[in-house]
Amino acid sequence: MDILKAVLKNEVFPALGCTEPIAVAYAASIAGQEIEGEIEEIIITVDPGVYKNGFAVTIPNTGEEKGNLIAGVLGALIKKPELKMEILKGAGEEMVSRANALIRKRKAKIGYDKSKTELYIEVFIKTENDSATAVIENSHTNLVRLEKNNRALFEKERKENKSAGQDYKPILKEMRISELIDLVGQISDEDYKYIKHGVDMNLKISEAGQKLQKVGYYVSDLVKKGFLLNDVFSSCKILTTSASDARMAGINLPVMSSGGSGNQGIVAIIVPYNVGKVFKIEETKIFQSIALSHLINSYIKCFTGDLSPLCGCAISAGVGAAVAIVYQQYGKDMKKITLAVNTLISDLGGMLCDGAKSGCALKVASSTDSAIRSAYMALNDHGIAHTEGFVGKTAEETIWNLSEISKLGMAKVDDTMLGIMIDKAL
Repeated sequence: MDILKAVLKNEVFPALGCTEPIAVAYAASIAGQEIEGEIEEIIITVDPGVYKNGFAVTIPNTGEEKGNLIAGVLGALIKKPELKMEILKGAGEEMVSRANALIRKRKAKIGYDKSKTELYIEVFIKTENDSATAVIENSHTNLVRLEKNNRALFEKERKENKSAGQDYKPILKEMRISELIDLVGQISDEDYKYIKHGVDMNLKISEAGQKLQKVGYYVSDLVKKGFLLNDVFSSCKILTTSASDARMAGINLPVMSSGGSGNQGIVAIIVPYNVGKVFKIEETKIFQSIALSHLINSYIKCFTGDLSPLCGCAISAGVGAAVAIVYQQYGKDMKKITLAVNTLISDLGGMLCDGAKSGCALKVASSTDSAIRSAYMALNDHGIAHTEGFVGKTAEETIWNLSEISKLGMAKVDDTMLGIMIDKAL
């Protein structure tokens, strides 16, 4: 199996808006396509991670509406599942008005199911004559069940549900980082072009974000006023935070995701790209390093899960970027790469995920900063040793330790976080 191609196909894709509410909209669109007539009821059920991630994020093409519910109702009205993670291209002022009317009349509601520990989205839609249910599970576009009028139109066997579109994950999880590095040495022309497309896409949304007076603007202002140096750290942070600003503000531009996350794609792609350009690394090597960044990001998420209590942008994407920077200058130097991984995880290992929102740009800034710093220390043979804290003797052991902390030590974090977020909204 071509693991790199599988990761690029399943985890690196264009997304218009935050991937969780967009996945809700996609599921609703699948169900909506099966029914006729005026909608009488929409019931959306998601796992806690999807609920948290889409709770407060701005939805594209809605006039700054926020949250999973408006995204789901719009998906049900758009009825164009072929658009997949760019489903909200089909939204407009009149459709937003119709969606809000359904929400005001309490014909649409959303809740979360604590028993669901992996990505899960179920959308039930009812009209006077029809009803339909669509269920997505385990990944953002993995449809596992579709029903119309209580009759199954499509259903994957339970065994397939877990592996469908993800049969590469058990293989990826068993690999060593040194083996992932071997995969990017000679990427295909097709993959090369796709990675370049992702760079262009994320730089374009970054340019749009620099016109907003948000985190990227203030990082740039700190440089102008002499509080920060005009260096590779600052240029990378301006690019990444501006892209995140635009995405979280609902700007009508797609972002190339990584590990199924737009903000992770911003860090995993833009950081190694800009660092490579600043240090005049050959373009082929830069794009190989970005491929490695994607692989490392997806590898870590095999252990921590797609929607962890920990900030994936800071940790998994940041690690991917750090490894990519080391690879650009020293190739397969496992001592330096291990130091980079261990240093970044030691630095940002406790950063919490409290859902997608404008504040994510701050975490993007921290991830960007730590990725470059950790890589630079590693390039000079310095970093956090296994004698300190939860850091392991190898990069793989550190990642496993982080996974244990996330899954066992922080088991109640999401419930506590959601309780706080819901209380604020009342």
